[in-house]
Parts: sequence; C-alpha cells; structure tokens
Amino acid sequence: MKKPIFTIIVAVSENQVIGKDNDLVWYLKRDLSRFKNLTSGHHIIMGRKTFESFQKPLPNRIHVVITRQKNYPAPPGVIVVNSLEEAIESVVDDDQPFIIGGGEIYDQALKYASVIELTLVHSTFVGDTFFPKIDHEKWIEVNREEIFKDENHAYDFSFITYKKINL
Repeated sequence: MKKPIFTIIVAVSENQVIGKDNDLVWYLKRDLSRFKNLTSGHHIIMGRKTFESFQKPLPNRIHVVITRQKNYPAPPGVIVVNSLEEAIESVVDDDQPFIIGGGEIYDQALKYASVIELTLVHSTFVGDTFFPKIDHEKWIEVNREEIFKDENHAYDFSFITYKKINL
C-alpha cells in the first residue's frame, strides 16, 4: 500500500478566521457540498471541539478524534486518539485522509500535509479560531476556482488547491 497523502481541508476568511465559539462564521452551500464530496469515503481527522460541533458523526466517513481526555465517550465507530501522530498512524489504510480542524490541529498538521484544499472567503470576520498563514516558499497554488455571491452565497469565495513544494 502506498503512503497516504494527507490533505488539509479548511474554509478561511481574508483575515485567517476559521471559526467563532466552536462554530462556522459563514454558510456557503457550495463549500459544504465540496467538503462532502472530497471527504466522503475517507478518514477525517479532527480535534475534540471540532467533533463536538457536529450534531452527529458525518455519514460515509471514518472519524478520528484527537483529545487529551482519557476514556473520551465517543460514539461507536469513532476512533479516539491522544495526538496527531497517533491519528496519522491510525489511517494508514486510507490513501487520502483529510485533516478538518480546528486551529491547533491545523497548525500541527501543516508539516504532515501534502495538499491544502482551501476555501478563501473574500471578506473579514471576527473570530476566535484562526488558520496559519500559508508560507508560499513551502506551498504552491495549483488550482483556483472563483465563485461569486448569489442567492445561496452571501460572499464571494475561491476554492484554492495548494501542494507542498518538495524542498
């Protein structure tokens, strides 16, 4: 089996905000649809707070939850680990596991990821959780799709794919 390609998937504002009060700050229907399409059938790695922001586990994905809590009461089928390194070790049978947040997990995951699937919301927001700035000496943009606000989207946004430059 080949080595997994770890992909960070994130929606971020122009001022690096990704959330507030453990929730999304915006609603973008196409972004949620893209998230579902990309992550379906794969492992999704997240911190405990991100997991708890869902009302229930997302269908057709294997959830890997990182928590410092021993004996965390996760639903059946959810893999609970105590570090990002343990999460990475738990997904070796998936060719493209996704790292879905939150802020601390993203920060740690940048060194393991090979791809970033980023939704850039073209506005600024007040928030309490942030995505680190992308270092363009380590990451190169390989694809971009612009989406303009309409009846389903209150903001312009872009889907951007970055790949890590092999240094």
